[in-house]
Amino acid sequence: MLEFRPLFHIFLHIAVPGVVARLGFKVAWKKAWLIMAMTILVDLDHFLANPLFDPNRCSIGFHPLHTYYAIAAYVVMALVPQSRLIGIGLLIHMALDGTDCYWMGTID
Repeated sequence: MLEFRPLFHIFLHIAVPGVVARLGFKVAWKKAWLIMAMTILVDLDHFLANPLFDPNRCSIGFHPLHTYYAIAAYVVMALVPQSRLIGIGLLIHMALDGTDCYWMGTID
């Protein structure tokens, strides 16, 4: 049986960018939401892990695209107009992953 936390976590990766897009990008919110939601592709770095999926593993600091160096690059991307939506989407993703780590008790 699937646990609630991982399913809720995936739901948040779609819902939170939608809320941010609707509030912050009123004219083109659908495009903004789609771009920010597509940053879930950053999780492709999970294919480098063994086991591929561990519901109790904290992504932050473990997967290559979830390192603090990568997060710093996402901050820069969010400040550049041409990459702003991708950067914001990636930062939302990292914040949600960090929240998940907190829920698991792996970070304080």
